[in-house]
Amino acid sequence: MQAVFKNIKGDRLIWAIVALLAILSFLPVYSAASNLAYRGVGSNTFSYFIKHFVHLALGFAAIYMIHKVPYKYFQKASLFMLPIVLVLLIITLSQGTTIGGANASRWIQIPFVGVSFQTSTLAGVILMVYVARYLSKVYGKKITFKESILPLWLPVFLILIFILPANFSTTAIIFSMVVILVFLGGYPLRYLAVIIGSGLLFLSLFVMVAKAFPEAMPNRVDTWMGRIESFSNPEDTEADYQIEKAKIAIASGEIWGVGPGKSSQKNFLPQSSSDFIFAIIIEEYGLLGGFFVMFLYMLLLFRIVIVAHKSDSVFGKLVVLGLGLPIVFQAIINMAVAVELFPVTGQTLPLLSSGGTSIWMTCLSIGIILSVSAKREEIKEKEINNDKALDVLSEAI
Repeated sequence: MQAVFKNIKGDRLIWAIVALLAILSFLPVYSAASNLAYRGVGSNTFSYFIKHFVHLALGFAAIYMIHKVPYKYFQKASLFMLPIVLVLLIITLSQGTTIGGANASRWIQIPFVGVSFQTSTLAGVILMVYVARYLSKVYGKKITFKESILPLWLPVFLILIFILPANFSTTAIIFSMVVILVFLGGYPLRYLAVIIGSGLLFLSLFVMVAKAFPEAMPNRVDTWMGRIESFSNPEDTEADYQIEKAKIAIASGEIWGVGPGKSSQKNFLPQSSSDFIFAIIIEEYGLLGGFFVMFLYMLLLFRIVIVAHKSDSVFGKLVVLGLGLPIVFQAIINMAVAVELFPVTGQTLPLLSSGGTSIWMTCLSIGIILSVSAKREEIKEKEINNDKALDVLSEAI
């Protein structure tokens, strides 16, 4: 065990936060999974516990291996991974999976393994690394809007186009994070305003075409509109039903909670172990438990900013922010949905919700962030060793 800790590099507090979130996830996931087991989705509750443990174990193994890789290699990796991701998105979308007549093609089946994989989450990670790479290449240089269209915005919009028909919330989050990253990377504001306007115009056209030809282009526009309308004017809809049960769970928790495993609303919330696990956490552990979870994510954000600030390169700074901000942003959205501050989105709570793809992609992002932090530590250690060598040499002279 000591050998493992000795080989762990990077920001120790990020390691501690991620490990603590993972450990805290076991009890609520095990508790909430009883609903799935009761409905016959799985064999028993313990099987979900084991499944969640395996997902986290593989995720932490990925963190350990990735944080050992010098982060500069991820620059080149994003170049050849981008077309692969595009192909995977096309395959996923072309499956034609529908729910209630709407396109719900979000997962592909990994051959010979029997595991479903959500390609849009991988696309988000690869795209943020790619954008960070581009911005680091042009940082400090004068660029024109025309020069940035092909190398920057074409890949961004291509990926978003293939995600949008089945998953609007993920598309919106990725686009928002790209906009924030290019702003932080010094991209001219007047060009950024054109991109935002173009994105909103394209979304409006997509919605109008989808509403006009619903059979020709299966999509989830009606689902998105229904969730927004339900958020604005509560009705007897599935989304409103989930929110009402989540609010009952939160109100039942009060300050101290009803106790581990004693949630009653987990039996009524359809996504109690994933999308609405924050409501179950508050019901069982109270507002104190909910505030503690929020504190951990805010602390993670703080450490991400510190790692970005201390990075020795522009790419290191941007890739840390590009991969770290979406994790915290997704957590905030998930918690906001549970307390009805935001329409239902289907976004999970990173590292706390069940689900393999979400956990693995979060761990992939954390691994790259720790790789940047580890490089900074390596440089610092070399500086210390050089100073010691100079001290010894001066004493000898």
